Amino acid sequence: MRDPALAVDDPVLAVREPVLAVRDLEVSFGGARVVRGVGYDVGAGEVLGIVGESGAGKSAAALAVMGLLPRHAKVSGSVRLHGRELLGASEKSLAAFRGRAISMVFQDPLSAMTPVYRVGDQIAEAVRVHQRMSRPRAAERAVELLDLVGIPNARQRARAFPHEFSGGMRQRAMIAMAIANDPDVIICDEPTTALDVTIQAQVLEVLKKAKGETGAAIVLITHDLGVVAGFADRVLVMYAGREVESGAVRDVYHRSRMPYTVGLLGSVPRLDMGRRVPLTPIEGAPPSPSRLPPGCPFEPRCPMAVPACALTEPSPAHVGPGHRAACHRSRELPVPAGPPEATAGPRDARGEPAREAAGATPPAARDERAVVLEVGGLVKHHPLMKGAVFRRRVGTVRAVDGIGFDIREGETLGLVGESGCGKTTALMEILELARPEAGRVVVFGRDTAALAPRDRLAVRRHLQVVFQDPLASLDPRMTVHDIVAEPLITHGRRDTGSRVRRLLALVGLDAADAARYPREFSGGQRQRVAIARALALEPRLIVLDEPVSALDVSIQAGVLNLLADLRRRLGLSYLFVAHDLAVVRHIADRVAVMYLGRIAEIGQVDLVYGGPAHPYTQALLSAVPIPDPDAERGRRRILLEGDLPSPADPPSGCRFRTRCPKFAALTGPPRARCVDEEPEVRPMGGDHGAACHHAQRFGVV
Repeated sequence: MRDPALAVDDPVLAVREPVLAVRDLEVSFGGARVVRGVGYDVGAGEVLGIVGESGAGKSAAALAVMGLLPRHAKVSGSVRLHGRELLGASEKSLAAFRGRAISMVFQDPLSAMTPVYRVGDQIAEAVRVHQRMSRPRAAERAVELLDLVGIPNARQRARAFPHEFSGGMRQRAMIAMAIANDPDVIICDEPTTALDVTIQAQVLEVLKKAKGETGAAIVLITHDLGVVAGFADRVLVMYAGREVESGAVRDVYHRSRMPYTVGLLGSVPRLDMGRRVPLTPIEGAPPSPSRLPPGCPFEPRCPMAVPACALTEPSPAHVGPGHRAACHRSRELPVPAGPPEATAGPRDARGEPAREAAGATPPAARDERAVVLEVGGLVKHHPLMKGAVFRRRVGTVRAVDGIGFDIREGETLGLVGESGCGKTTALMEILELARPEAGRVVVFGRDTAALAPRDRLAVRRHLQVVFQDPLASLDPRMTVHDIVAEPLITHGRRDTGSRVRRLLALVGLDAADAARYPREFSGGQRQRVAIARALALEPRLIVLDEPVSALDVSIQAGVLNLLADLRRRLGLSYLFVAHDLAVVRHIADRVAVMYLGRIAEIGQVDLVYGGPAHPYTQALLSAVPIPDPDAERGRRRILLEGDLPSPADPPSGCRFRTRCPKFAALTGPPRARCVDEEPEVRPMGGDHGAACHHAQRFGVV
């Protein structure tokens, strides 16, 4: 009998017996309980989203269900598939179920596939393990599956090796393998985490198609609340190894009854909100599984904590039909009045609607402010070589092929685009402060082509960088004091002690942290150390290369708020390189969209996001999920076909035409123009330009 506490509001789903029933699942490694009493049901054709910060126990719970945890892990509880107990079953019994009745899509498909076997052979093997089928028929079935998940030229691609596929194609091939035997349950562990938003949208469409083809129940593990809002029927929120809230997606998102859930939703930059609503980060970091506090694990971070929270841990209790929350004060959280459509939007961790940021003094008009960085016609090509002994040039990789933009004092420019579009190459060319291959880079009014070594050192003092991975960019052998003081010493400063203390305080760290090492900090704290180091020499321009992409949303919000506050207080300018368009909308004044080494669209953020004119920008924005079930499910998607072309062999004319939905509908001279003539950025009104022969503003949010 299905647990009534886990019933759903949908009457169709409510009458179905669960395909997968998990009860009191416990996972321990040594003395650390990483999963503590988790339970859920999933019915046929139903999607359950499991969300939470890193370390919440999401993946450990999924691997326990699949029986894939290492031998030293201790697992207890119950996992029933069609009523048959899986926990404690022999490896032979589990092997018969895995891949046939229950399958898994892993986060990193390159690691999950065997690199020395062709993709088609691996899918065919998955078929033949569970079905009596000849090799030729299994190979044909592999081609059919690759075609089903949208792999172009499936018969030819089946003979390729995993490393010859792009990330999105590998993930689609992994889904093809997962559905090869029409399983009853598909567990997806962060299936879209490392993908660009356009590829993510394609993969989600493939998962929807797979669910339709197989009728399978899907357990979707992710940190992306927007993906869950648009795809899942129910959601389970985990914290410190336990369920803290669960229910229908609309209930959990619009009527959250647990401060942690409210905090997660308030931490997410929203494409449809921009800067109107400030982010509300969850202070602190999740507890270690081996050192949980005696009461509620969230109590040290909770703004609503009372003495009882530190004494006893609350159990999940009913707060509505099919809706449970584990909080002593769940019934005290304010519930929005009226329909969710009218009240949806971020709330702070107390459940109150988030208030608009306090208005600062309006800055001077853009054309009245000094230019701190000017890039014009920047080109960076890499030779494509072949041969080991007698090397010869066989082509050219056009990483950056003539881009231009400028940044004014106190301004943030967001540089966005898919992986491989040239963002990081452009960034490195600017940071090098050397003569570019072609074009010009002018920093603080000085052309980098004419800088002498002494001049270059002086300019570099006012131009600093914060990298994507703070652990890799901070020397693990140095204390935080030495890391932050290093640029001061390099430039002849002697008052490092007091200066380091002020810098740490400026980024929200304690003076005592100066004696610690990078490994002793959380990801968000390490990024704050990197920002403190970048601020040491009082720069005018900071280049930020994906500074929050590796952080949980709760930590990300704190870093974004810090960057916005520092810019306001210190008058900084930022070049913010990112692939997350929602983050860029929240922090940037202007945005430049790159595609295959060129600028596709550029302009003031509200103009570009409110009415994108280039088909590529329209597709990018339509693919960004919004953490609101009503808004997300009512949006129109523009799905791009295929992957980014190789920069070593870009298409003639418009580089986007091979994936452009507008080009596909053109005929005659307009179509020929796209094939023969490369478009330049042309004005679209105000501070807005697009490189498209047929540009037309179009609302997508």
